[in-house]
Amino acid sequence: MGGEVRLAVDVHVNGESDSVDEIGDLVAGLVADPPTISPRYLYDAVGCDLYERITELDEYYQARTEMQILAREVDGIMSRHRPDELVELGSGSSRKTRALLDAMVRIGAGRRYVPFDVSEQALRDAAHDLLADFPLLEIHAIAGDFDHHLRNVPPPGAGVRRMLAFLGGTIGNIPPERRTVFLGDVASMLGPGDVLLMGVDLDSDPERTRRAYDDGAGVTAEFNRNVLAAVNRELDADFIPAAFDHVAVWNPVERRVEMRLRATRPMRVRLERADVDLSFAPGDEILTEICTKFNRPGLQEIYQAVGLELIEWHQDPEERFAVTVARRAPGPGD
Repeated sequence: MGGEVRLAVDVHVNGESDSVDEIGDLVAGLVADPPTISPRYLYDAVGCDLYERITELDEYYQARTEMQILAREVDGIMSRHRPDELVELGSGSSRKTRALLDAMVRIGAGRRYVPFDVSEQALRDAAHDLLADFPLLEIHAIAGDFDHHLRNVPPPGAGVRRMLAFLGGTIGNIPPERRTVFLGDVASMLGPGDVLLMGVDLDSDPERTRRAYDDGAGVTAEFNRNVLAAVNRELDADFIPAAFDHVAVWNPVERRVEMRLRATRPMRVRLERADVDLSFAPGDEILTEICTKFNRPGLQEIYQAVGLELIEWHQDPEERFAVTVARRAPGPGD
């Protein structure tokens, strides 16, 4: 079987805001009080490369802790649920995917992989590597964003058991008002026998958590400032990334780290594509990402609100991170 017939890529975003809704969302965030930029724009080609560097930093415990949990638990999880198809939301470089696919191969489970990510290039690069290493694998990749394109994930075939994977603690990047909608959409994608495998960063040591987003080498700062280069392309804007400092603060009320960009001098920024001018004074901040932390009772409550049932909880000994398994909660008569 040739690689051409083993790979399909559906592209719903092209690295730029190509719909009125997406442009409107971006501009609405920038003119809000306080200004915000969707974390989607952190993950252009440069941002994806920088994020991969972040996952290798000493301060960024999340990635290696999640991998340690998966290495310990993945065979048991796959054996219990035996998915025919793996759908990964926010797949990125698909690094963790290998642990899941290897376990599926070991138990003789399915060979279809459906990665979903905002970066088409990351999808193609990861697919190329995976197809070389998994000769029986079929990949149907979706380039899109969670707000607009989840409905474009292809439905499973009749009788196909599906595992949806949402790893990396990415659920913490979604604001509470959108988190319920997102998880409700995910729950609607699960049929009988399907499961959601999700990684969550736990509410533990606030300062250790904050340092994971403010590393000593400055990689996260570079990653954060790069979002302004992405906005410049999207809106034909003239942000000067070097004129903003990277800031990571712990919000004790919301139990989350907030990444911000803080203006270091007065400036005006033109958003040519939107015909909008912005003004910044020294100290003004743009919120670029939130990173919410969870505990087991809180996550169970969130799941229950969208019709999900938590059935497995696996955490590291230091209680920094957890990998969970959930399914659609049975209804009356089930």
